[in-house]
Amino acid sequence: MKIRNYYFWVAAVSNICIDIISKRAIVENLRIERTSFPIVPNILHFTYIRNHGAAFSLLEGQLWLRWLSLIVSVILIGVGIFKVFSNIWEQLGFGLILAGAAGNGIDRLFFNGSVVDFIDLRFINFAIFNWADVSINLGIVCLLIHSFFYQPQQSNR
Repeated sequence: MKIRNYYFWVAAVSNICIDIISKRAIVENLRIERTSFPIVPNILHFTYIRNHGAAFSLLEGQLWLRWLSLIVSVILIGVGIFKVFSNIWEQLGFGLILAGAAGNGIDRLFFNGSVVDFIDLRFINFAIFNWADVSINLGIVCLLIHSFFYQPQQSNR
């Protein structure tokens, strides 16, 4: 039996698992917000924070954010069930975006509207983020590759 959009589902499920496991490990091991553990000193640290907003803490405290990720996740699940993607890049792109939306949506549902962030790139002084955020960005890159390098097939009429 062949699964429709196989790479979509593999990307979504595996990255949701990575996100949940990594966040749980951070919460259980660092326990106190703002606690930081250097992986590569002054380059990469794991720093535990709770983000009550969207990217870069924008829209902090907005109650509708709690539901936005979950609504996007449900829509993308529907897309994965009913649409046949044209190539692997499109499957991976939408699967990774689903993983990111679901990962952050699960956090918002269970952590009073906040998400656990922990990836702290000190060498570029960037905002602290999580694996769900990485998944969304990788998904966007896959969709850009799909958009720039794959043309829709023309029917011969």
